[in-house]
Amino acid sequence: MTIELDWTVVMEGYQIVEQLYFSSRTIVYRGIRDIDLRPVIIKYLKRDYPSFSELLQFRNQYTITKNLDLPGVVQPYSLETYRNSYALVMQDFGGISLWQYTKIQPLQLSEFLAIAIHLADILNGLYQHRVIHKDIKPANIVIHPETKQVKLIDFSIASLLPRETQEIKNLHVLEGTLAYLSPEQTGRMNRGIDYRSDFYSLGVTFFELLTG
Repeated sequence: MTIELDWTVVMEGYQIVEQLYFSSRTIVYRGIRDIDLRPVIIKYLKRDYPSFSELLQFRNQYTITKNLDLPGVVQPYSLETYRNSYALVMQDFGGISLWQYTKIQPLQLSEFLAIAIHLADILNGLYQHRVIHKDIKPANIVIHPETKQVKLIDFSIASLLPRETQEIKNLHVLEGTLAYLSPEQTGRMNRGIDYRSDFYSLGVTFFELLTG
């Protein structure tokens, strides 16, 4: 699928280079910061008038990641006002999503094992910082095609609590991506959510990477 660049997206101080991703809620671009010519990733909310919940999630991912000093997490540079919303400006280390990467070339077992160990280390780092990501999946893992460095992105629904209680929710408003959710994240078990929920989702991700 070809992604066409929307030239109406302009933000002072940045040059838009290419569109990387879009969904019903967000659009992600690769760009250049004018002040120092640093390559950046810029994430926008798609709607002209986003809801309070969407704005809160956008601020949440910035607040959590700016306080994480982990090499396995894409670092934010700034959260800037854009029209009626925000733009999140982040580190660009030249990566693509692991989902895209595996579509280009299936993983060899040795390559998978190296990535798997690195991802487990990243999740352990999150646990040490009392962060639960809650949306681990190949689309939220970024890999550099040459160096094979991997990092996590999209902390919009992450939690800073060591444990939180999840109430029963309608399936249509679940947080996260259903195919990767741990049973307790569905709200249909009398169990709280903690760091093990992320490791469950990582296990589903491993299964997908190994089997296609």
